[in-house]
Amino acid sequence: MVWLQAFDSRGDNAIPYQRLDYSRLVGWLHAILATDPRSEYPLFVAARVYAENPEPLKMRRILDFIFAEFAADPNRRWPALAHAALLAKHRLNDLPLARQYAAVIERLATDDSVPLWARQMEIFILEDMNELEAAKIMLGGLLAAGRIRDPEERRFLQGRLDDLEGRLKGKRSAPVR
Repeated sequence: MVWLQAFDSRGDNAIPYQRLDYSRLVGWLHAILATDPRSEYPLFVAARVYAENPEPLKMRRILDFIFAEFAADPNRRWPALAHAALLAKHRLNDLPLARQYAAVIERLATDDSVPLWARQMEIFILEDMNELEAAKIMLGGLLAAGRIRDPEERRFLQGRLDDLEGRLKGKRSAPVR
């Protein structure tokens, strides 16, 4: 992994990582991960270094790799997919893709060590997609389940739920033109 990551740093290498062959790069990352499936480093580097490529097709190639590898160990691999969701949302402006990643984290990353913010990402992406009813249902379900123990977090999320309900009420009562 160190050799791969340092490949573009050698003095005689004229190809920076942004211009690497991403199909070959993914092959290397996959082989390294297959050699040591418990290692978090290949996915960390994929998300934090190689996915930061300004070329959307290369970024998507790495995000696809992260997504494909996530299911093998969701409770260990969720940070890479959470970062991938943020890149899909903010860099690619692809909210459906960001939602897909966030939904899988919420569904498969079940260990208590996975922070609630990671499990709640889909709610806020739904809100960004103007899917207010779906966001309200998910947020209401989360609050009703009693999984939120921190009173400040509960108050924050209740405020978001109240805001969603108000926005939905305003949408419903808006006059039709």
